[in-house]
Amino acid sequence: MIGADVMGTIWYWLVAAMLVAYVVLDGFDIGAGIIHLFIAKSDLDRQMILRSIGPVWDGNEVWLIAGGGTLYFAFPLLYASAFSGFYLAFIIVLWLLILRGLGIELRMHLDVRVWREFFDGCFAISSALLAIILGAALANVIRGVPLGDDSYFFLPLWTNWQAGPNPGILDWYTVIGGLVALVALTVHGSLFVALKVEGALHDRTVRLVRALWPALVAITIVSLVSTVWVRRSMLENYTHYPVALTIPVLVMASLSGIPVYCRSGRVRAAFRCSCLYLTFMLVGAAAGLYPTMLPSTTDSARDITIARAISGRYALSAGLSWWTLGIVIAIGYFVFVYRMFAGKVRVTPSPSTDATN
Repeated sequence: MIGADVMGTIWYWLVAAMLVAYVVLDGFDIGAGIIHLFIAKSDLDRQMILRSIGPVWDGNEVWLIAGGGTLYFAFPLLYASAFSGFYLAFIIVLWLLILRGLGIELRMHLDVRVWREFFDGCFAISSALLAIILGAALANVIRGVPLGDDSYFFLPLWTNWQAGPNPGILDWYTVIGGLVALVALTVHGSLFVALKVEGALHDRTVRLVRALWPALVAITIVSLVSTVWVRRSMLENYTHYPVALTIPVLVMASLSGIPVYCRSGRVRAAFRCSCLYLTFMLVGAAAGLYPTMLPSTTDSARDITIARAISGRYALSAGLSWWTLGIVIAIGYFVFVYRMFAGKVRVTPSPSTDATN
């Protein structure tokens, strides 16, 4: 039988893997929304951007639900504490997801220009805010929260903007996390759109990636330095396990590949580099935190660790079999959908579209 420590580690990385899958897959949907208003020059361009994420955008959000469900099953204490303390942030995320879905679904059903533009705005603004909130949420986990003796906490939206013992959801460090997510997902989504469209829209998205790449490099370096400053304990695993030092190297290598492949016209390779960049950034955060899952800003003895949060051994052993079956089905579904959706997207202009532009 698998030991408790090994089982806890397995489930820790399974949850991390599902969150990585969500960020990489739904990340390009969010990025497409961010560029939806300012990169498109016509209603036809906006339709192309929406078609580029086509039947996969809602399916990609399944990974967020699955990750939350797995967290609830494997680490109930962490689930209860996080969903209680981050209640305000989660409600904001829920509303943004709803607005984003409405923007995508309803804009194509109303052949009235003002309503199309309204829902385009909902899609773009909610996507940008969602990226910022998700980035800030990860930064909150890395920075830590003021956990009480009962492992619960409360965070106001902001306090004094300092990453101290009693911070808010927003402070200087979490704002940096939000900016990293905003720029990274904009680049990620632009590359995916460029992969799916042709012509002038393709060229504009590639130019946007090349223009944003220096900002992404700068904000990535700032975020890494800030993380070490805010939570020096993140370096302990990197010193104890030297193999982990390859992670920041891989982050910078994948980041460097984006402009190289863009210049040579290999957009697919550039998009893969973006996927790897997001993956290694998140894996680096998980590796630095392990075995802590939610640090305390007031007393390290209150940290929620794997050992404190883990569910019962029998439940985890049985659940691992069912989880494996479910994930095999899910991966099979995604492979099928993405194969069916392969290739460029095209939209034929309609008379109503021409008349409103």
